[in-house]
Amino acid sequence: EAHVLRKGSKRRSVPGGSKALGALRAWLLLREAWAKDDAALFINQRGTRLTPQHIRVRLKQRSLQAGLATPVHPHMLRHSFASHVLQSSGDLRAVQELLGHANITTTQIYTRLDFQHLAKVYDAAHPRATVAGIKSAGKAKD
Repeated sequence: EAHVLRKGSKRRSVPGGSKALGALRAWLLLREAWAKDDAALFINQRGTRLTPQHIRVRLKQRSLQAGLATPVHPHMLRHSFASHVLQSSGDLRAVQELLGHANITTTQIYTRLDFQHLAKVYDAAHPRATVAGIKSAGKAKD
């Protein structure tokens, strides 16, 4: 796990994979040689804190270099993370904790499910999900 400082100077622990945590530990050792701001995790070439604008620009550049059709931005990564965790686990409360939201209503904004997924859930759960042999997701009944 990693310990992060969130809005309002509140600290919280967040889980992470062993590779990600190992990469963070290695980065922290390298960062010590250049950092002028001890509190900043990510720094620029001058050793000072990266700004939100700098991060947005770098993500956009890297996504375009990778040939992605849509430029990536930080909120897109957060939204994708929340959506993937919710779709694989179905646990909105866990997503709330992982995102650090105090209110679950905030989490629901990040985790809107696409119609196709909702249709599959409906088909699997409702005993009369088919009409004339056609499922609600648009697939013929087997």
